Amino acid sequence: MPKECERFIQGKKFDKKTNNCQECEKEHLPAVAIRMCLTCGHVGCCDSSTGKHATKHFEETGHPAMQAVPE
Repeated sequence: MPKECERFIQGKKFDKKTNNCQECEKEHLPAVAIRMCLTCGHVGCCDSSTGKHATKHFEETGHPAMQAVPE
């Protein structure tokens, strides 16, 4: 049986505080789609968005997994 990632085994749940990328809101940029970090709950925009804030979050923190956030 494959070994599961410990981050997912822990089953962390985050209360999503927003449906929008907070960085895009501050910078007055449009967000195409939203991603939530499965390590800390950060909400950022996808790579199709101008800001690419979810990827920037990964680059700054090393948090490896994001999940699409439904609208």
